[in-house]
Amino acid sequence: MRRFSPWLPVLLLLSGVAYLLPLIAPEDSVPNLLRLPSPSAAPALPGELPPETLALFEKTRPATVRVESLNARTGTGGIGTGFFINDAGQLLTAYHVVSDGQLFRITTLSGRSYRAQVTAFDAAADVALLQVRGGGNFPYLNLATRAPRVRETVLAIGNSGGDFLQPRRGRLLRLNVSSGRADFPQGTLEMTAPLAPGDSGGPIVDGNGQAIGVVSYVRQDSNGQTRTSYAVPVTEGNALIAGLRAGEQRDTPVVGLVFDSNHSGLTDPPGAVVLRVARNSPAERAGLRGCRADAEGNLTGLGDAILSVNGVSTPDADAFITQVQRRRIGDTVRLSVLRGEERREVQLTLAARRSVQDLNTPSSGDPCSPT
Repeated sequence: MRRFSPWLPVLLLLSGVAYLLPLIAPEDSVPNLLRLPSPSAAPALPGELPPETLALFEKTRPATVRVESLNARTGTGGIGTGFFINDAGQLLTAYHVVSDGQLFRITTLSGRSYRAQVTAFDAAADVALLQVRGGGNFPYLNLATRAPRVRETVLAIGNSGGDFLQPRRGRLLRLNVSSGRADFPQGTLEMTAPLAPGDSGGPIVDGNGQAIGVVSYVRQDSNGQTRTSYAVPVTEGNALIAGLRAGEQRDTPVVGLVFDSNHSGLTDPPGAVVLRVARNSPAERAGLRGCRADAEGNLTGLGDAILSVNGVSTPDADAFITQVQRRRIGDTVRLSVLRGEERREVQLTLAARRSVQDLNTPSSGDPCSPT
């Protein structure tokens, strides 16, 4: 969650590290299940910020929140960041923070917690709109009314590293950046702010105190160090924000496959190698298979390799995802599949990403099926 030599960089979506919950319980008991402390007081402000940035941080911080997402079916969840965009309790966050969740809680700077629900999202843009239940007169950030400028100083506020709504300062490097990955948002802002898991969904604030972006992902080197960070640009009145405020839910089509990044593209002929097949997905119903392992978890066989979609070659996972995302939910596609040395054709209907809840849920143990 590719361009830094001499190492191979890694793209990393910035959702909080998934955590397991000990029990499944009714919604009323969710705040206890999450077992995350609600801060009774704000942590001390960092002393190393320049005075103007510190003043900006103090001004904008009350509008930011911690976002907790829980999937009560699987007992898993995650932590991200969000920010209010009006005083009635509408807030923006990254879609991947809430995409697998069923129950949501937000915690404000004052330590108060509220339940929330997802009212709109754009999965391809990785942005979601939530509505807080109860409460009102929230402090909020205005969205940008001008285009961002390269080299301007920006401020991120997030919850990574166990922090609670702390600042990360950087500079804006580039606009309209391509991620190089079909499953990541395109046209993002590239920054030097040192972001990490837990910061997803937080605001990128300009010197005027307006939100110019929603934090989405980072690029790391082979040592796991963040080199650059990326945010989806937001501007008041643009198509993305207008669609969210109108309640649109723009999902992306999927077949229900998690790919093997170590072997994808290395088969003969090259194809997108399947690591795991999501439960209750079109891929499972079509009989596709993931990798295999012995009782000790050692790899004994690769998963199916997808060679083409409707006759268009897919030599690696990114090419496959690109072909799928060019189509619509409900479209029927024909896949050419290599299983061992045998070729076969399968046909399936693309599903909405949000309907395949097992797609990103952490599996228990090795993702390969035992032999």
